[in-house]
Amino acid sequence: MDKNSNSFTFTFAIVMVVVVGALLALIYSSLKPAQDENVRREKMQNILAAMNVHVARDEAPAIYQKTVTSVPLVDARGRLVEGVDTDPVNGPGFALDVQKQYRDERARVIGADDMKYPLYVAEKDGRPLYILPVVGTGLWGPIWGYVAVSDDGRTVVGSTFDHKGETPGLGAEINTKFFTDQFPGKTIADERGEFTSIKVYKGGSQTTSPHGVDGISGGTITSDGVDEMLRRTLAIYYNYLSSLGGGMAQAISASAGDATEAQEETATEEQP
Repeated sequence: MDKNSNSFTFTFAIVMVVVVGALLALIYSSLKPAQDENVRREKMQNILAAMNVHVARDEAPAIYQKTVTSVPLVDARGRLVEGVDTDPVNGPGFALDVQKQYRDERARVIGADDMKYPLYVAEKDGRPLYILPVVGTGLWGPIWGYVAVSDDGRTVVGSTFDHKGETPGLGAEINTKFFTDQFPGKTIADERGEFTSIKVYKGGSQTTSPHGVDGISGGTITSDGVDEMLRRTLAIYYNYLSSLGGGMAQAISASAGDATEAQEETATEEQP
């Protein structure tokens, strides 16, 4: 073949594209399991961080499995989804991609009533904690986080937030201690049990409120996104937690136990 011909040039280009594409696909496939494991460990690390348990990523799986006892699902009306495996690692609650679900809802791929909300039930220092995933939209893209609530169902113990592309020094500050350190001790409901959420105020106003934190200076739209994300998501979780009254951990455990027993009975009945 004439190396100076157009056909040789096109053929060579096509072969190179195929070869390089195949190599990239092979590299991606070989690295995918490691990437998925890193994502899984980072998720565990963030859940623990919301409880003020800070560990290295490699240590997160072991600490997570000792700390998180179950992950039931709550529906869009704040009701427990029964008949679901609540295993904290292998159950559907941990596997649920809340960011993808949020994107699907905004794109109208699914309806708001179809969304499910994982509730991480943990135990720290002998007391139950509830870690609530939240997801929303900032100035430049998605924002997300976890809010840990004590066994009274309304007092915040800790939180973590993160973003995909907020502006450094402005909206990106939501993942710094300057912002998250304001949350412990705040409450998502008042003394009468009425839901209030955590309000993100502008300019440091009303930050002495038991339900308020100071927004990010110069990051108004991102702060508003955090405010909306908290108000929308925490309301659903609070509907469920407040319905349990006292002894929330026992109620959740009993509900999960009932679901497991129902599954076992169904499996037994189906056996020949």
